[in-house]
Amino acid sequence: MLSTDRVVHELYESDEVIEAVSGRFGEVVAPAGVVDRAELARRAFATPEDREWLEGFLWPRVGSRMAEWRSTVSAAADPPVAAVVEVPLLFESDMDGVFDATIAVIADEDVRAERAGARGHEALAERSSRQLSQEEKAHRATYVVVNDGTVQELEGKLSSVLEMLHT
Repeated sequence: MLSTDRVVHELYESDEVIEAVSGRFGEVVAPAGVVDRAELARRAFATPEDREWLEGFLWPRVGSRMAEWRSTVSAAADPPVAAVVEVPLLFESDMDGVFDATIAVIADEDVRAERAGARGHEALAERSSRQLSQEEKAHRATYVVVNDGTVQELEGKLSSVLEMLHT
């Protein structure tokens, strides 16, 4: 599985990205050469233009990493039944067209906010306003999984969808 969030975190460690975000938002977003993701989020989500700049800078790089990963997985001697990529802003980034099938994992808005806050995510209102509604994601996805229980229950639901893809 490939996590595009993890890819973004790796990109934030590259000199190219550190220089670009520091140039756009000031040295305060990368003190001592290390991206402060919370500060970057505060600044990038402050205006639509800043958010669009950051997305326009990062998303093509994420797309390239996804393509490289998929090529590697496909070329394996024994490729997996499904190459799973976790993309939090899949539809918003218009990346859904590169996948054979999509799964929207949705949850009640209160539950989502509670979980995001527990992970320490900054600028929750600004991030949420950029995202499609849970209903729109469900409408656009090939499959929908409701995440209303434990992690183990979610894993079971996702395994069932992957099993359907295998048959």
